[in-house]
Amino acid sequence: MNIGFKHHKKGGLEYITIPSFDDTGLVTHCFTTRLGGVSSGECRSLNLGFNRNDSEENVIKNYKIITNRIDVEYEKLVFSNQVHEDKIEIVSTDDMGQGLGHLKGVDGLITNQPGIPLITFYADCVPLFFLDPIKKVIGLVHSGWRGTVKKIGEKTIEKMNNEYGCRPQNILVAIGPSIGKCHFEVDQPVIEEFIKSYGEQALKFIKKKKNDKYYIDLWQLNILQFLNKGITEQNITLAKECTYCHKHMYFSHRGDKGKTGSLASIMQLNV
Repeated sequence: MNIGFKHHKKGGLEYITIPSFDDTGLVTHCFTTRLGGVSSGECRSLNLGFNRNDSEENVIKNYKIITNRIDVEYEKLVFSNQVHEDKIEIVSTDDMGQGLGHLKGVDGLITNQPGIPLITFYADCVPLFFLDPIKKVIGLVHSGWRGTVKKIGEKTIEKMNNEYGCRPQNILVAIGPSIGKCHFEVDQPVIEEFIKSYGEQALKFIKKKKNDKYYIDLWQLNILQFLNKGITEQNITLAKECTYCHKHMYFSHRGDKGKTGSLASIMQLNV
């Protein structure tokens, strides 16, 4: 397994990329930080969420900053409209530039068409990246705890196989910055959901606290999904950065007590 994303800094702007994805030369991509934008207050400074306590003018300026830097077209972005479910949408050029309300109830985006910039949003939930360099297929997936219970990562691999013939052993996957087991605290009903979904496999990723609360390792549960579907360990990259622990770098819903902005995954197939 590969540990760590690459940090890129220019002026006040900072974003990160996946080394194994960079090495293919097939995609333009990034995961944003909260650094380098124009927003203020709880959304300071590179907020990319239109549904946050921020002005539309600021958000659009932030988009222009990051899309210009990584060289994708803001006007072509295909937005997910996330609801913490497991719906995954196949995206075409018809979906470009349609805005946030176009693909409703969608937490995953897949395409094999070049020149389509996909974008998904986060503030503690788990960002999943997928790239098949053989079939030239990409995917971005928002996997919060509900998405992880529903195994949206596994379902993405299945959909890539069913739609495009992608073989799991060829797919590169990555897990971006998100809340770590150090701070993802839940109660008994949530634990029961995970055990119902994963069976005894879930138990080694759950740690009981003294106050009838539990910690869950969402990173390892997503890795378990990948391995169970045939992804090779050498093709998995884990950022290993907790958004709660690094609130100076990332927006964190729990760390900022709900008053925060939105991070984003952006990826475009180039050839």
